[in-house]
Amino acid sequence: MKPLYAMDRRGFLRVGGGGVAGCFVAGSNAGATPEGDLPGRGKAKSVLLVMLSGGPSQLDTVDPKPNAPAEVRGEFAPIGTKLPGVQFCEHLPKLANHADRWAILRTLAHREHNHLLATHVALTGRPTPLPRGGSDLDRVESRSDFPNFASALDFVRPRHDGIPSGVSLPNYLIEGPLTWPGQHSGFLGPKHDPWQINGDPNAEGFRMQALSMREGMTAERLTSRRLLLDQLSRSQGGFLSNEAASLRQQQDIAYQILTSGKVVEAFEIGRESDEVRDRYGRNKFGQSLLLSKRLVQAGVPIVQATMGIVQTWDTHVDNWGRLKNTLLPQLDQGLAALMDDLTSTGLIDQTMVVVMGEFGRTPKVSTLPGQTVPGRDHWAHAYSGLFAGAGIQGGQVIGQTDEQAAYPVTRSFSPADVCSTLFNALGVEHDVTITDPLQRPHYLLNGNVISPLYTGRPA
Repeated sequence: MKPLYAMDRRGFLRVGGGGVAGCFVAGSNAGATPEGDLPGRGKAKSVLLVMLSGGPSQLDTVDPKPNAPAEVRGEFAPIGTKLPGVQFCEHLPKLANHADRWAILRTLAHREHNHLLATHVALTGRPTPLPRGGSDLDRVESRSDFPNFASALDFVRPRHDGIPSGVSLPNYLIEGPLTWPGQHSGFLGPKHDPWQINGDPNAEGFRMQALSMREGMTAERLTSRRLLLDQLSRSQGGFLSNEAASLRQQQDIAYQILTSGKVVEAFEIGRESDEVRDRYGRNKFGQSLLLSKRLVQAGVPIVQATMGIVQTWDTHVDNWGRLKNTLLPQLDQGLAALMDDLTSTGLIDQTMVVVMGEFGRTPKVSTLPGQTVPGRDHWAHAYSGLFAGAGIQGGQVIGQTDEQAAYPVTRSFSPADVCSTLFNALGVEHDVTITDPLQRPHYLLNGNVISPLYTGRPA
């Protein structure tokens, strides 16, 4: 029998009654740009976030500094791109040839330099509750976290069509005993958690067992059982215990999904031709991007594709070997295939694509104690991201860093700005708030929309 891959307990039907549900509040946001003036508003039906977990080096990807000292510029040479005067790393030839499709933002920045704190900031646009500079061990995933992008969207714009608001794949970010924060709905409660896929789309026979009816079960039989449950509920005066109500929520969601068909079909990646699958790369990341494209086609509003298991890009050791041999070739091939398909199908006009890590890497090369192969350490003062689609003007570089790619010399942009840009693109009103367990309102658009992405004018 071919292997089956199912979502874990954090995933498919994790909609229990725990957590604190915030409330929707509409009001005026005096600090926000007036709604009618926000560029890019409502241009996207979906956002595909390509998360490069661990933090890729800005110098060794899309912000090389060939004139810097050797201990800064590293081992790679720059190459020209389709944009005059713009250079990328030599191991990103496809990306360089397609630079006109992307807005390259070189001045992302924030203040968290460890993975867990920075991941929460990157996936929520919010600072973590603990003081800055705490150890990774101080801040694991918690139901006091602010909800991530997909969860917040699910709360303010719930769906009832069997299509989830968010899907994250191909793995949950867990390192030993540490579960990285920012991956679920936090204080909104498990009902709004995005679907979490834990499985390799490149594996032979990959399909989602949780999205399949067992043998002999049809949509008609499922409907019949649901009607029977309704009758039993009415016979009890409509009263359900908390446990029964939670089970009913799960059954309702399962019913919507299994009778919808769109998302179930999206996971049937084997429907794609060998030629298409080969273009993306026969590896976990390439096939995750292909699956992500299929989920966007199915109408999922927010899809997160994470490249690699936790800290894949955390290149303290053997930075250049790992980048050259695995990370950059897979990224280069996968993004090229993704953009080709989104462009040829017209999906790029309604799909925002964001490629970023939780931070960048130190300008200066270093060697850890006990190691002999050098690498780069954590650096959140300046790092790069790629943006495309849904009205974003490709073929431009936004922002400039200093001669070592250490600090911005032009305006910097925060994860809160990325958050606001994402929600604005999805058409979320600028004054929407949710309330935390302490009854404090929080605007979802808590930063500034990154207007140069759309206008092409300097920040």
